[in-house]
Amino acid sequence: MPATDKIVIYCDGACSGNQYHHNTGGWGAVLLQGSRLKEIYGSEKNTTNQRMELIACIRALEQIKSGKYAVEVYTDSAYLANCMQKKWYATWQRNGWQNSVRKPVENRDLWEKLLSLTSLYKVKFIKVTGHSGNKLNERADELARQGIQEAK
Repeated sequence: MPATDKIVIYCDGACSGNQYHHNTGGWGAVLLQGSRLKEIYGSEKNTTNQRMELIACIRALEQIKSGKYAVEVYTDSAYLANCMQKKWYATWQRNGWQNSVRKPVENRDLWEKLLSLTSLYKVKFIKVTGHSGNKLNERADELARQGIQEAK
């Protein structure tokens, strides 16, 4: 498939003070289509790293204007990659959005939004190792941290 027939997304989330109730989270994403590159980022208060990982992916997918492209999402989040690759969400949906220990699935609002968006495209999720020198993954991390800094 030619590079212009697909969109590549690298997304990442971060949270400063993740263990505290009052904190700042950031998300960042790099989108590529052929030679075109777009970077996006943002932040939220009182959040978690997991939410920021999901929001980064959601905001990137929201940038896509046409369903004719295949989409590859690269993430260093095992939470995001495993859910999408192993289809954990299907079990959660069957169980009324409860997890394996019969507790409500965390971040259900974001999972539902993500599933809605991924239904529009042919999306493949690929797990990458974080902080391992992958330039685009490192850039997504920088953007997420930039979101945190600008929000403080």
